Formats: sequence, C-alpha cells, structure tokens
Amino acid sequence: MGSMPDGVVVQWNLTSQEILERSKEIIIKSRKVYEEIGSLSPENVTLENCLLKIAHDETEYGIENNILNFPQHVSPDKEVRTASTEADKLLSEFEVEISMRQDVFDNLVALEKKNLEISAEEKRLLQRLIRDGKRNGLHLEKSQQNEITEIKKRTSNLSIEFEKNCTEENTILEFTKEELCGVPQDFLDGLKKTEDGSKYNVSLKYPDYFPAMKNARNPNTRKALETAFHSRCIKENTPILEELVELRHKKAQILGFNTHADFIMEVQMAKTAGTVRTFLSELATKMAPLGEKDFELMLAIKKEECEKYGYEFDNTINYWDNRYYMNKVEIQHYSVDHEKIKQYFPMEHVTEALLQIYQELLSVKFDSISNPTVWHEDVTFYSMKDQQTDTLMGYFYLDLHPREGKFGHAAVFGLQPGCLKKDGTRMLAVCSMVANFTKPLPDKPSLLTHDEVETFFHEFGHVMHQLCAQTDISHFSGTRVERDFVEAPSQMLENWCWQEEPLRRMSKHFENGTELPTDMIQSLIKSKNANAGVFNLRQLLLGSFDLRIHSQSKANTAEVFGEMSEEILKIKVTPGTNMSASFGHLAGGYDARYYGYMWSDVYCMDMFYTRFKKEGILNPEVGKSYRNCILRPGGSKDAMDMLKEFLGREPNQDAFLISKGLPSVS
Repeated sequence: MGSMPDGVVVQWNLTSQEILERSKEIIIKSRKVYEEIGSLSPENVTLENCLLKIAHDETEYGIENNILNFPQHVSPDKEVRTASTEADKLLSEFEVEISMRQDVFDNLVALEKKNLEISAEEKRLLQRLIRDGKRNGLHLEKSQQNEITEIKKRTSNLSIEFEKNCTEENTILEFTKEELCGVPQDFLDGLKKTEDGSKYNVSLKYPDYFPAMKNARNPNTRKALETAFHSRCIKENTPILEELVELRHKKAQILGFNTHADFIMEVQMAKTAGTVRTFLSELATKMAPLGEKDFELMLAIKKEECEKYGYEFDNTINYWDNRYYMNKVEIQHYSVDHEKIKQYFPMEHVTEALLQIYQELLSVKFDSISNPTVWHEDVTFYSMKDQQTDTLMGYFYLDLHPREGKFGHAAVFGLQPGCLKKDGTRMLAVCSMVANFTKPLPDKPSLLTHDEVETFFHEFGHVMHQLCAQTDISHFSGTRVERDFVEAPSQMLENWCWQEEPLRRMSKHFENGTELPTDMIQSLIKSKNANAGVFNLRQLLLGSFDLRIHSQSKANTAEVFGEMSEEILKIKVTPGTNMSASFGHLAGGYDARYYGYMWSDVYCMDMFYTRFKKEGILNPEVGKSYRNCILRPGGSKDAMDMLKEFLGREPNQDAFLISKGLPSVS
C-alpha cells in the first residue's frame, strides 16, 4: 500500500463495513452543526456562528461524502461498490433533511437583514443558500414542505438506482469471425472468446461497442449490437426514469413553476425554458439541410456496399447503420481512416504530450507521484504547481481503462475542494478523471482513436477547472458554475485536437515512432465538419427530448424518443428499444439541462476564435488570461461576467455557427 502526500485527506482503503459506519458518523456530526445553527435566536445570529459554520461543514462533509460515494464508480470490489451505493443513499437522504430545515433558513434570512459588511463570496453564499431554501419550499406551509421532502428523498434514491443499473450492466453478445468481418484484427485480438473458441465475446462497453459499430460490415451484426445497446437496463430503468419525470414535475408545481424545466432554468444562464426551446428548434432548422446532405452521402455508400456484398438495400439509414456509414463517409470523402490514425496515438505518448500542452498553455507544472494509495493498479497520481511561483495547487488521478463494475463513460469527479480552511490556510484541490480507453495488449499498446483523444482533452479540461479554481469557499470551488456553462471550458479545449501543431505533438506511431503525416493531419482537420449535420442533430435530439419530457407531467419515454428521433434526426428507432433507459445524464444531474452541451458550445467557440485562434493557440499569455478570467473564479462569479472579461465584449453566436458549417448571423 502506498502513501499520500501532505494536504490530501481523501483515502481509498476503506472496507464495505467502514464505509457504512463512517456514513452514519458524518451524518451525526453534520446534523449537530445544523442543530446548533437552528437553535440560535434570530437576534444572536452572526457571520461566524451561522454562515461560516455552514461553509466549513459543507467543506468537511463534502470531502467525507466523496470518500464514501466515489468507490461505487471505481472500486474493483463489488461489496465496496454496493456499500458505497448504500452510503450514497443514506447521505443523499440526510442532505434532503438538512436542505429542509426551516430554523436554519429563518436564521439565514435574519442574517441577511442585518446588512453586515461581508466579502463578495460570503454575500454570494448567503444569497445562494436563501435562494436554495426558497427552491426547496421553505417559504411554504409545512404540509407542502413535507411533500417536497418525500419527493426529494424518493428522487435521490431512484437516481442512484438508475446509475447503479447502468454501471453493473454486463451483457455479452457472441459473434463468429465472419459476423465481425470488417472489424480490425487488433480489435479481435483484444476480445475474449467463447469456451469452444468458435466465437468472440463483444460487450456493450464503449471500447467494444463503438469499434464494432463503426467497422462491422454485416448489417445483422450491427443490428444485434445496436438493439442490445439501446435496450440496456430497459426493464429496470424505464420505470425509474418515468417516475422521476412525474416526481420532478410534481415538485415544480408545488414550488409554483409550470414545469420541471421552468424550475431548472431559473438558476441557469438561459433563465427560461422558452429561451432554450427556441435555441434548440432554431438550430435544428438550420442544421436540417446539412443533415440531409450527410444522409445522401451515407445512402449512396450503403447502396454501393449492399450491391457489392449482396445485402438487401432498404434505401434508409437505420440506427445500426449510422456510425458505420459516418465512418465510411470520412474514409471515402475525406481520406480519413480512423484505424490507421489510431496507430499514431498510443495512449502513453498521448498522455505525455497532452500533459505537456496543458502545462505550456496554463503555465502549470505536473509531477507524477510514485507509489500513491490508489483504488486500482491502473490508476496514476500527479501533483500540479504554478510554473512561476512553484506553489502547489492540487493533485489529480487518472483512471483510464475499463473494468467490470466501473463507471462506463468518461467524467471528472471532484474529491477535495480548493478553498480556504477554518484557519485561513488553503486546502488543495484533488480530483479524478475516469475514462474507458482500450487496455494495452501484451504485444501492443493502448491505441486511441481521434475521438478518444478529443475526449481525453475535454475531460482533462475539467481537471484543470477543478485545480485552477482558487475560491475562498468550497461552495464555489472547481466546476461549480451554472450547469449550462460547465462544459464550455472543456469543450473549448477540444479545439486543440483539430489544430496541426498539437496533433503533431500528440502523435507517435506505435511501431516506428513517426508523427502523423501532414496529408493525414490535413484530411483529419478538413473532416471536422464531416457528418456535422447528423452529429449535431443527434445532440439536438437528446437536448430536445430531455427538455420535452421535463416540460410534461408524465412521459412514455420510448414513445417520445421515437417520435422526436424521426422528427429531428429523421431516423426511426429500432422497435423494442429505449435509448433513454441508459441515458445516465437524466438521472445524474443533467435533467432538463442536457441542452447545456450545445448552449455552452456557443461560448466555447467564441472564446477559442476570439482569443486563442487570433493570438496563438499555445500562447501562454492568452492561457494565463483564460486561467485567471474563466478557471480561477470557479463559481464565485456569474459565467456571463467571466466571459465578458475574457472576451472584452458581450459573447455572440458567430464563431459557433461558422464552426458548425453554417453562415454566421452578422
């Protein structure tokens, strides 16, 4: 067992028993703090005995919560994962309880009335806590508050259950080599075989599913995979999601909002559900002609292939055709062969080059820490310092390969906030990037597709947001900005994966060490808007679907998704499937907020084209300005104010529209 450096209090060696015991202990400890605050008479309330007490408890409780909550996503031990899920339910119920404390809310209101001289962050925290109290119904009658409490507890447990079902899903399909024709040999070499050795086992985890869907020539193979993929957790999670929709709507109505979407938008950049609806529908209308052109290209290739290999041509692009023919368009029309390209992106080299680029760009310095305490042997651990001052800013973990029971997507988990402690010294930020990139084989390294390189760049952007934020109060630390802005800093950094110099630096052929040739780089950059219509229409479909079900009192999710898929993407869903049953965002905090990916894309493109593209994509001065204006404040300022400071003007949509291959508005 390794050791941890000073300043890191998170730990990963707890047994399942210890996890459950500690969850009960922190509940008792935190409840005591709230009892003390609630028992104060309004005239005796002060900054120290009320607001700061809450702030310090939030910090301590938050770290302990992360220690107990995080293992459900990453622990190789099923017992530990189960205990962590149970602890998450206990702690979430407790959080509902403290969010509904009338006495604490009344004392916060009393404190605000005193008009004390307090710092900007303290004032913002006070306003936020009072606003949240009202959003929890603490200004309503007791019977309504009790109803909200019950709804919140039920919602929380359902969301945890939804995510657990997704994480534990382990369907395996079996295919012969003929059924997998077109799939690269190195992919087949990485698959386990059936006991008699006649078939390959293909799971529905990303490193298996996506390469198979992009390359398997046989439409029946793709159909079987796609049907299984979009039927994941359908029995368990469809009723969960549909109950969540009803509960969310009910709570919104009690609080005086027409719909859950209206309730959510009150605290977003967008402000109203109507604004988002207009944004999504206008963009879908603008994107439709691009989508039609994409489908024409795909259909022409499909017709040719069906004639060549004797498959029936149905004159349509089905869900199981989509990724396959998108890949074919890139190969035939842009000379982009992703199987060849990934040979230039061995993960070890990509990681090294990516870390180097980020260090130069943001004027920081990373050091690998040897023999740290981690939850799995694949995990690495780094420190980050400021280049100029050598000040230690925080630590991050990289957990990059799939394994059974592990979180199935790519995400960054904040584990320890960067903020001031009670004694005024700074607590260091700690976070972990969790991804599912293919594991290396004995004779071949892990090779990343260009998509995966882009994912790596994006998620590492969240790591930098967590570590570069320097707030006083943990409530505003890291990525705690408005949810429809949270993706913008990371999305902006994806642009580096489409620029010549970073691509050269990140590429190194796994056999001969050469960098990506110029012609391949240029083809890849030109292909940025290949399939842009279909890709962006799919994002708009997901955002619009999320918004629609959360603008209703109840929803038949499979039916609504089917209708909207035909309406927006022009693809019929496969009968018997329900993509939304494994759409983790809808249970994991993006409910009525998935539009945020497209919304924040507007701001990320404005930032990239206005500053970096003009002044130099590796210009450390622009990088410093970005770090100071966008990352450093965390959530202590409104996103719009941060953007205006960085851009030197109001943001606009021009760069975003051009980046999608559409004419700008001005």
